Amino acid sequence: MDKNIAVIGTTNESRRTFLKTAVTALALLPLARLPGPAPAQAAAGQNPMKIGVIGSGRIGGTLGTLWVKAGHEVLFSSRHPEELEELVKDLGPRARTGMPREAAVFGEIVLVSVPYHAVPQIGRDFARELAGKVVLETGNPYPSRDGEMAVKVRAKGTGLASAEFLPGVRLVRAFNTIPHTALRTEAHRTGERVGIPLASDDQEAFAMASRLVKDAGFEPVVVGPLSRAKDFDVGTSVYAQALTARELRQKLRLD
Repeated sequence: MDKNIAVIGTTNESRRTFLKTAVTALALLPLARLPGPAPAQAAAGQNPMKIGVIGSGRIGGTLGTLWVKAGHEVLFSSRHPEELEELVKDLGPRARTGMPREAAVFGEIVLVSVPYHAVPQIGRDFARELAGKVVLETGNPYPSRDGEMAVKVRAKGTGLASAEFLPGVRLVRAFNTIPHTALRTEAHRTGERVGIPLASDDQEAFAMASRLVKDAGFEPVVVGPLSRAKDFDVGTSVYAQALTARELRQKLRLD
């Protein structure tokens, strides 16, 4: 079966077919439910992944830390990796630091979490290293920071724009709506978990990203193809909120 899912049109029937296929894949993924050290044991039993983090700031650094604690190997990267030593010093042997190119090579999955204007450069510089890999991209375009390109990206939709900037990867838009503070305080919480909306055109990428969402202590919410990532872009009703998965589905009309 072709790994890429072609979505034709925007009818309710095509959306339901797309979501049914993706949800079937997600059903095969076990949910890490226990706080503390238990998620690390669960991930270890599921074949830990190697994750490269390009951009180890408030989002990338926090997610990478959660994934290390869940049992995965993570290479945190920066143009100044020596500045990340404080981040990794207490995380043990599964965490290391390096340059962005090293992270692109190291990761079977790569998280790109940088100011949005840097995404095109990453696509150009690391095209060979990222080719064919699942890439989770978290950036949000702000004209005040990213310039005129942010205006064009918002008009097109960030999912489609990121796919153009990162050609050849298996892209997932993820972790762009949740405030960075909530990543720290709401991971593995009891009761209903905070939901993370996901958009991708690739079924396997959905499955791998969803596992990492669960291992980080949240609940994946499959929205649809990259064209629907616009539904949770900057300025939408779900942006910059720590909503439960149920609340996300209601607001995004997925139920």
